[in-house]
Amino acid sequence: YTRGTVTAFAPFDARADAEALRKAMKGMGTDEETVLTVLTTRNNAQRQEIASAFKTLFGRDLVDDLKSELTGKFETLMVSLMRPAYIFDAHALKHAIKGAGTNEKVLTEILASRTPAEVQNIKQVYQQEYEADLEDKITGETSGHFQRLLVVLLQANRDPDVGVDEALVEQDAQVLFRAGELKWGTDEEKFITILGTRSVSHLRRVFDKYMTISGFQIEETIDRETSGDLEKLLLAVVKCIRSVPAYFAETLYYSMKGAGTDDDTLIRVLVSRSEIDLLDIRREFRKNFAKSLYQMIQKDTSGDYRKALLLLCGGDDD
Repeated sequence: YTRGTVTAFAPFDARADAEALRKAMKGMGTDEETVLTVLTTRNNAQRQEIASAFKTLFGRDLVDDLKSELTGKFETLMVSLMRPAYIFDAHALKHAIKGAGTNEKVLTEILASRTPAEVQNIKQVYQQEYEADLEDKITGETSGHFQRLLVVLLQANRDPDVGVDEALVEQDAQVLFRAGELKWGTDEEKFITILGTRSVSHLRRVFDKYMTISGFQIEETIDRETSGDLEKLLLAVVKCIRSVPAYFAETLYYSMKGAGTDDDTLIRVLVSRSEIDLLDIRREFRKNFAKSLYQMIQKDTSGDYRKALLLLCGGDDD
């Protein structure tokens, strides 16, 4: 059971789709409409079958053809859709820590929002695909408390969700209060340990208790007591504990708000969540930003790129 906008297409014929795509890209000019319609309405498993049929029928690599026939953001989106789902996050992390400068935003978004099982899977795939240890790569490119929280999240050892111990809830809330608001300076380590290892249902209760004790939301304290990449990562963890779809709705909103669009984020979130919880993300978007995700994409993008994003979005909520 998922809350995605993209599901298995039926009746599905991988050979027919491969033939349609070849025809769309053969000769002069490209029929972008066919390309985007086929790739946004099939799920990832079906896209992999199409790629395989494409190679069998024509001896050509579908992704290579897409790269040579398409350009710009539209190309990036179509190629992202062709990436096998289980490789998607590992690939995004690899590119976030490759070359000069690290993209902390991508590290934050992926490691704060994925479940422990998903993180374990990402680590295994990373090792298989790139013959490198993800944790080593990340520690080589980051530092300080930001690095420590990433390492905690990479252990994927969050407590299982089995009942909530109210005494421990009280204790954790008091520890966080003393580590932040009550202290001159901040004991970041306490925040890292509690937010990185306790279960989701436990932490939701801790946030409520914290509000009762301190009179502040935990987000307000993090905002005041920490800064930079650590602050962004702590806030992302808290938001994902509260609601992963709400976190992604906010991520999408800020990728399009104001001047210029953060297309990399827009593409990464829509592609990675399209088969998981994009319907929930749309609902949270409408609730929190008084407009629909569909309308904002429509206003903020153009051309075939816009058409493809709107198909992935899967409908308007107004």
